[in-house]
Amino acid sequence: MKVTYLGHACVNIEINGKYFLVDPFISANPLAKHIDISAVKADYILLTHAHQDHILDAEAIAKNTGAKLISNPEILAHYRALGLDGHEMNIGGSHRFENGSVKIKMIKAVHSSSFPDGKYGGNPAGFLIDIDDLTIYISGDTALHMDMTIIPHQYKINLAILPIGNNYTMGVRDALTAAKFVDAYHTLGVHYDTFDVIKIDHEASINKFAAAHRKLHLLPIGESIDVEQFR
Repeated sequence: MKVTYLGHACVNIEINGKYFLVDPFISANPLAKHIDISAVKADYILLTHAHQDHILDAEAIAKNTGAKLISNPEILAHYRALGLDGHEMNIGGSHRFENGSVKIKMIKAVHSSSFPDGKYGGNPAGFLIDIDDLTIYISGDTALHMDMTIIPHQYKINLAILPIGNNYTMGVRDALTAAKFVDAYHTLGVHYDTFDVIKIDHEASINKFAAAHRKLHLLPIGESIDVEQFR
């Protein structure tokens, strides 16, 4: 299971040759100008909520790759009207993909959700992706919340993907607490530096996690991390 960071909150997760792309916001991100969306691979596109900085390139990539969308009913209805399709889920539900080998569960996030035109985007969410007892927690844009503490009762989290930019989501301090709540040693930080208001001090952020005996990974855009090493 390899995770490639494509900027902002977008990651592409490769599982046995299949690509699970999360929240594609690439073409309008100046920090990701070296990423060509026409070359992005996707078999599935997971959308946590409807804000533009999470869905911007979903339509183009889905049409280019034939990827199926995975999101809530409101977001799926929006894309079905554009000629796309996929699998709708809701919070608390899970479904198995790729002949049952990949389990995805939709979980609670505390945020807002609307399309750029103001249309309601359903409830924001996060995802748990599990294969062979190797599990990634993608919180989506969220505040810190106590429901995170339920997760380690059912899953061993090998990698938590958490927003750390503050202002619109958790900042570094709350993300560290979230990592503790889900009992994750390794955290991949996302949703930072894209805009001035969410710029962070990289060294200070890494050191804050290290002081709590946890590891914060801040990947350069386009680089990958192998989750298998975190078993």
